[in-house]
Amino acid sequence: MRVAIAGAGAVGRSIAGELLENGHEILLIDKAPTAISVERVPMAEWLLADACEITSLDEAALQRCNVVIAATGDDKVNLVVSLLAKTEYGVPRVVARVNNPKNEWLFNESWGVDVAVSTPRLMSALVEEAVSVGDLVRLLRFSHGDANLVELTLPPESALAGTQVGEVEWPEDTSLVTIIRGTRVLTPTREDSLEAGDELLFVAAQAREEQLEDLLSVRREDATS
Repeated sequence: MRVAIAGAGAVGRSIAGELLENGHEILLIDKAPTAISVERVPMAEWLLADACEITSLDEAALQRCNVVIAATGDDKVNLVVSLLAKTEYGVPRVVARVNNPKNEWLFNESWGVDVAVSTPRLMSALVEEAVSVGDLVRLLRFSHGDANLVELTLPPESALAGTQVGEVEWPEDTSLVTIIRGTRVLTPTREDSLEAGDELLFVAAQAREEQLEDLLSVRREDATS
């Protein structure tokens, strides 16, 4: 898979390193000469250019990319890169970094963004996840379909503790994708039982989040009363 990353700062280089280890072809683009540090990610291609300019993206052969990641520290740049990648080059998957949470509402399909990653939101979500059992935590927003990746740690008093996955009537537009149990990562089947303390990851429509949280957090005595 060919991936172009706009922004060769610490975030862009870190992403590049991870993807290279997984066998992907990486192109790092940055307009600042000081950001071009080939020795830090020697296996990547490097391009000194402005990713907001069509001529630069032509040189980068963006039409050959499977994924474009807009990872600069400037939200305006990330939006422009995302829009150009999607509308001018038809890149199938566009991932954009959100630096200022106030701008998160802009990072949607109208700007060519398939997945928006808000670092401040993710950090706060991880803090909430660490201290909040039974509370739904939004980890990631997907633009298409208005869906989110959400997490909830099943509380001991939940009525669903001990229930098989296939017996649960999940809300519409909701899918349980992973169960994290201790150090194990489980792909859920209908026969798997939910256990207190399980970290449950869902892809869910935003309109269903409250309903999902209510379902998972209902107490045993409430369910039987």
